[in-house]
Amino acid sequence: MRLKGIERKTSLDLQETILLLRYAHKKTGARIRRAVADELERPRRNMRAVNVSRINRYTKPGDVVVVPGKVLGMGTLDHPVTVAAFKFSKRAKEIIEKAGGEAITIKELIRRNPKGSNVKIIG
Repeated sequence: MRLKGIERKTSLDLQETILLLRYAHKKTGARIRRAVADELERPRRNMRAVNVSRINRYTKPGDVVVVPGKVLGMGTLDHPVTVAAFKFSKRAKEIIEKAGGEAITIKELIRRNPKGSNVKIIG
């Protein structure tokens, strides 16, 4: 298994998430896992930040979305969506839960959906 930049990551939680994604990709062949792991290995200054308004724009009710970075609380969400991300702002979590959705970690998404099917990457 190739670990490009994981040794440079100082966050142990981030290292664990990347390793879990790589393992899940190897075990199931789900390419989405590898794509998310590659995104998380990028330098912190290039890590994605997505506002709730973008999630609202590109999803429909019941969708499952993964954000390889941080979800920020700018905007509104008018339908329930399950959002998995490495980090959430406090406001983003409130908005997602108020709309009837869920804000979960990427690790939890891997446990719930081991095959990685029907998941969108937004970023």
